[in-house]
Amino acid sequence: MELTRERAVALLKEYNQEPFHIRHAYTVEAVMGWFAKELGYGDRAGFWSTVGLLHDLDFERWPEEHCIKSQELMRQAGLDEELIHATASHGWGLACDIAPEHEMEKVLFAVDELTGLIGAAALMRPSKSCADMELKSLRKKFKDKRFAAGCSREVIQQGAELLGWDLDKLLDMTLRAMQATEADVEARMQ
Repeated sequence: MELTRERAVALLKEYNQEPFHIRHAYTVEAVMGWFAKELGYGDRAGFWSTVGLLHDLDFERWPEEHCIKSQELMRQAGLDEELIHATASHGWGLACDIAPEHEMEKVLFAVDELTGLIGAAALMRPSKSCADMELKSLRKKFKDKRFAAGCSREVIQQGAELLGWDLDKLLDMTLRAMQATEADVEARMQ
């Protein structure tokens, strides 16, 4: 059976009810689709987006088995091994030993934590949006280790290095991705 977006969302919501986790899934889905197009993988944008949507499938219910339990859940649902590997790889070195190999997996590894940091920074703004956020403001929040302390700067930096990018390129592209997709994410949350 083909994995449509509707089926992927149903699977996500079977294991995730908290609006925070749903919003994060929709955000990473949108950002991954944006990166696919930006990096020349437009023909695979749907797959990149699905990886983003389902990357934290198990986190809300089984945080101690993150990236392990999701593999079991996805196999039970009959999902493709490429998708299972890709989603699990974002937990490399933290939750599992599946290393990001393909550029898409490296992007997911890099942007997962960073989208959380940008989202937290947006909530601190009068607009409650990243639409009017500038890169210099994001850099300042990144350097402040007390701000959104749960977002690992080490993982973000490691993600940039995996991609062969400097940190500014990753920050800038992820911010632009979130700015370009913020309205879509908000619409999906309604």
